[in-house]
Amino acid sequence: MPEARNHAEAVTALDIGGTKTAAAIVTRRGEILDRVTAATPGRAGASAVLDTAAGLVEQLRARSAGTPVRALGVGSAGVIDHRSGRVLSATDVLTGWAGTDLRGTLRRRLGLPVTVINDVHAHALGEARHGVAAGRDTVLYVAVGTGVGASFVVGGTVLAGAHSAAGHAGHQPSPYAGSLPCTCGGQGHLEAIAAGPGLAGEYARRTGRPVDDLRSVAARAEDGDDTARDVVALGGAAVGSAVGGLVNLLDPHAVVVGGGVTGLGAPWWQALRDAVRRETLPSLADVPVLASALGSDAPLLGAASLAWEVLA
Repeated sequence: MPEARNHAEAVTALDIGGTKTAAAIVTRRGEILDRVTAATPGRAGASAVLDTAAGLVEQLRARSAGTPVRALGVGSAGVIDHRSGRVLSATDVLTGWAGTDLRGTLRRRLGLPVTVINDVHAHALGEARHGVAAGRDTVLYVAVGTGVGASFVVGGTVLAGAHSAAGHAGHQPSPYAGSLPCTCGGQGHLEAIAAGPGLAGEYARRTGRPVDDLRSVAARAEDGDDTARDVVALGGAAVGSAVGGLVNLLDPHAVVVGGGVTGLGAPWWQALRDAVRRETLPSLADVPVLASALGSDAPLLGAASLAWEVLA
């Protein structure tokens, strides 16, 4: 992308994921002026991940000399203490990430005020403040990818929970999962059957033919493989059933669903919406279930919006 246009002021945003780290310069109105990305060196340890993240921000600042950058907002994989900006726990995709003082380290290195939030919460904020759910007072966001996460936004604020761990939607029991082992060590959880690896595993169990990843299942479904089609529909129904239960619990103004698994297309979405209708109470039948509109921009915009709050 070309050098950012001159602007009165802006903030930077980081989206630190297990495979990719993205950074952007964002205006108060949610306009992305410039962005850069790099592979996340997750296996190389926390210091390498922080070096990559800080390097991207420094690169953007160098390219935006005419636009003062006043703060940094970070959305990161892992359970994040939103008060201290420290990583409380993380999967082994990011080696040594747990315990990292994200806020303090980046503040000292970059000389900017820093806010930090979990990446799924950042995505939810992006959609609630700038995306398909903008203007809705309460928004339930559900992300379905290599895992299943969620976030509940009330009045523009994420409910992070007493232990900063709210949103683990993938680790609720699911009737579709049976006794399948879950990545958390439990059994029968939604993530075990509805996340990308779970669906790929289900196809392999039914056919005896291992597949590399969910893209292989999607391709076979498009080619007319009945088992692949059944697995795609199963994944949508499992997510829809869980979403319906959450709608009954939370009564949101809107539900937004995003993540890589949503790319399975119309059959997956139809199964999801049918399951939501089966599970929700009659009085909640009109709660809209919307597809994420901002894609990979959402966590950057959500993180940036928190950075702007620091300056308010």
